[in-house]
Amino acid sequence: MTATLVIGVPSKGRLQENTNAFFAAAGMPVRQTGGARGYTGTIAGLGNIEIAFLSAADIARKLSDGAIHLGVTGEDLLRESIPDTDKAVEFIAPLGFGYANVVVAVPQSWIDVSTMADLDDVAAAFYARSRARMRVATKYVNLTRSFFAAHGIADYRIVESPGATEGAPGGGSAELIVDITTTGATLAANSLKILDDGVMLRSEANLVASCAADWSPPVRAALAEVLSRVAARQRGRIIHEVRFLAPEGGAAALEKILGEFSAEAPFGIRPGAVASIHCPSASLYDLIAALKGAGAGTISVAGLEMVFEADNALYGKLVSRFGWR
Repeated sequence: MTATLVIGVPSKGRLQENTNAFFAAAGMPVRQTGGARGYTGTIAGLGNIEIAFLSAADIARKLSDGAIHLGVTGEDLLRESIPDTDKAVEFIAPLGFGYANVVVAVPQSWIDVSTMADLDDVAAAFYARSRARMRVATKYVNLTRSFFAAHGIADYRIVESPGATEGAPGGGSAELIVDITTTGATLAANSLKILDDGVMLRSEANLVASCAADWSPPVRAALAEVLSRVAARQRGRIIHEVRFLAPEGGAAALEKILGEFSAEAPFGIRPGAVASIHCPSASLYDLIAALKGAGAGTISVAGLEMVFEADNALYGKLVSRFGWR
């Protein structure tokens, strides 16, 4: 029985930088042992936790095998690499970085092809004319097969692309591609366009738990602390604190406003006293207007670094998944 919670994080590049920044913002700065070239690390101030610096492919594999408990990696890689992904891992929380879409892209010169249905027609005509199937260059073999099957497309064959996939149609090695993109600029530079319904997956970096790992009581205790801080940071990112002097006799109006804008008063509201409201960022200005209309005077707004709630929803998700007591 293991007593150490092992977290796999990217070993290099922008994803590693963003992961380290996220953990630091959640009060868990990562420290590499053995210097910048070390492959293990710790979290300052927390025991029973080991950081394993791994390649993206290794994170997916070790999550599937249960060799690590948690991992930070893109959803695209997990769904491509792990069969029955949702049975093998639990997606705990999206982390707000590493955004990328897996897309179907065809040459811009295909002016009559804008949807997957159009592509099906072209693929059938291509096969009827040449007795060969259209070639799709991609690194995402499993995602491509699943997506194309869902759209009823069978007249194609996959050409695995180890290099720059977007250059395949121009170089004559494929007719179209499935690839990952963030802005679409590289596709456009290679005279490619994304089909209107050709976004296969909108991916971002996620914190993910392995269903095959050894979740011993000491590991679960360390996990609860990590997820408490992650949840607090996630909550702090999406809400603002709004403070004002609650008007006398306006309790009913304030309660209605809270419900209308999905806000809450975690410390209660007393007429004539300063009230503190937690409000989703998207509703902030509408809430302020409503409070002014209800008689609130000066209103101050502050961002929140972290918000620790009584119940840890992220840990609760895993308790439900694994049936822990």
